Amino acid sequence: MTQTPSGSAASPGGAAPTMPAVTPAVPPQSGPGGAPAAPRPPSTGSRPPAPPPPEAPRRTAFAEGAVRLREAATTEPGRLRIIGAVLATLVVAFGAVTAWQMTDRAAAADAVLTSSQPLTSDAADIYRSLADANTAASSGFLAGGQETAASRDRYEKDIRTAAAKLVNAAANSDPGSSSAATIAELNRLLPEYKGLVERARTYNRQGYPVGGAYLRYANEKMQQEMLPAAEDLYKKENQRLRADYADATPYPWAAIALGTVALAALAWTQRRTYLRTHRVLNHGLVAATAASAVVLLWLVAGHSLARSGLNDSYDHGVRSLDVLHDARIASLRARGNENLTLVSRGAETKKVGDQTYDAYDHDFERDMAALDKGLTRAGELADDSSGEKPVTAAVSNMTEWKKRHGAARDQDEKGNYQEALDLVIGGRGATGECFDGVDSSLAAALAHEKAEFAEAAGGGRDALKGLPEGAAGLAVLGAAGAVLGIGRRLSEYR
Repeated sequence: MTQTPSGSAASPGGAAPTMPAVTPAVPPQSGPGGAPAAPRPPSTGSRPPAPPPPEAPRRTAFAEGAVRLREAATTEPGRLRIIGAVLATLVVAFGAVTAWQMTDRAAAADAVLTSSQPLTSDAADIYRSLADANTAASSGFLAGGQETAASRDRYEKDIRTAAAKLVNAAANSDPGSSSAATIAELNRLLPEYKGLVERARTYNRQGYPVGGAYLRYANEKMQQEMLPAAEDLYKKENQRLRADYADATPYPWAAIALGTVALAALAWTQRRTYLRTHRVLNHGLVAATAASAVVLLWLVAGHSLARSGLNDSYDHGVRSLDVLHDARIASLRARGNENLTLVSRGAETKKVGDQTYDAYDHDFERDMAALDKGLTRAGELADDSSGEKPVTAAVSNMTEWKKRHGAARDQDEKGNYQEALDLVIGGRGATGECFDGVDSSLAAALAHEKAEFAEAAGGGRDALKGLPEGAAGLAVLGAAGAVLGIGRRLSEYR
């Protein structure tokens, strides 16, 4: 009996058995140089894990905000929120810039009226008082033992006025400024000058010629140190006054531009709302528009009125005051030089070209020419009869002064010293009478111009009252109205 080999199965139908296929062994491969290749590591059936992908860079807060803004802008509620924020920002910025610019201009306008112009006048009064004191001292010296009480009182009053004005100027000057240094220098020089004048008087009463030398020395201290310092102080305060005008009068273009942009944005928003909803009015946006329009109109009208008043105060006040102050200073210088011509008795000379002149008489002619020019200019600037009348009187006195001075010089050159002295410091018919007429007329003209200045500058300053505070308050109301108006539209999407 034939048996089937173990491990094999008989094929159906008695077919011959199939032998299992045998895979031939692969001979080992040779590596480079005939060396047997290294055996491959057994395959585990899986690949090594891939490295993790790099993290995306984190966005900045600004970029994140921009993304959210773009996402919000794709929806109508998001767009409305953006519009509301922009409107509120514009209105608030408009109010803030208006309040800031008008606060600065209101402060400058107030400084013009209450600080810089009064201090300019005080500086001019310091110069006038010092120059007049010097003139009174020389007049008293010429009178000798017959010096009148009125002449002495005038000198003392001028010294007191100068000292009081210096105290006021020191209190209102900035510590460490050049003006403060000038005031301190004048306060130092004033007692020295008084001491020289008192010595001159003492020696003159005793009949010593050295008194004239002391008076000339006092006059040199006044002319070369004190009056130049007082003039420098006057110029510095005048520059300060002009700087305040320059700060108060420029148009607030930044505020006007912001107000125009805010009104345009509000108008565009209301038109957009109307086109989308067919509603004519949005109460909040209308309130914001009205508040912004009021601020803009108030800003333009108020500043225009203030600018007009300040310009008028400068054209018809400050300019006239400057000319009148200069004319008064020229008259005081002329009077002092006229007196010193007799005090020196030809001891001081000045050579101009080939000609030799008495130094003080030469300066007198120069000062009278300056006075004539100043009075002519003052008459041109006077804009009413009240301003013209004292200037005309001063011109008349100046003309007579020149005639009497010429007569006094003739007598002096002929050797008639007493007659010349009587024509200068005597009573009726003397040049002193003409000088007093010029000085009093100029004082009246100055008082009139100061009143005109105060009226015009006060009106300009008052036109700005309440504008900074009002602009800030209305801007807050306008911003609130814009937010509420946009909020009303947003509530329709909830």
